[in-house]
Amino acid sequence: MSMAKGIYVLVLSVSKDINVNVGALGSVNFEKGLYAYVGSAQNNLEKRIARHLGKTKQKFWHIDHLLDNAHVEIVKVFHKEAEKPEECKIAKHIGKIGVPVKGFGSSDCNCESHLFKLENYHFLREFMHETILSM
Repeated sequence: MSMAKGIYVLVLSVSKDINVNVGALGSVNFEKGLYAYVGSAQNNLEKRIARHLGKTKQKFWHIDHLLDNAHVEIVKVFHKEAEKPEECKIAKHIGKIGVPVKGFGSSDCNCESHLFKLENYHFLREFMHETILSM
């Protein structure tokens, strides 16, 4: 992968019910389970993904606050080279099957959320393959 622009989906496992202070969103409850977070990097996709996978970082984004919690782990990363509008398209599609965490990761667009609690990981995996997101 080169210095790609692109979008990515982080599949997160929350190992127990937690409450996290998510910056400007304030205190948010997350039930135990799987979540999908949709993001984009418009200059260096691999660096952004590596940043999310790392543990020590300044907290710039909502996702940084969530990933900082000891009970949250990234279990899968899907990504593809794409322009920024694709990020919201994918978030809207995942939103049809996932439960949105209102306002999470979507302060720069008009989406309801870019983080969704998943009941059906199999659907997400199939959808990711169909949209040519690699693993």
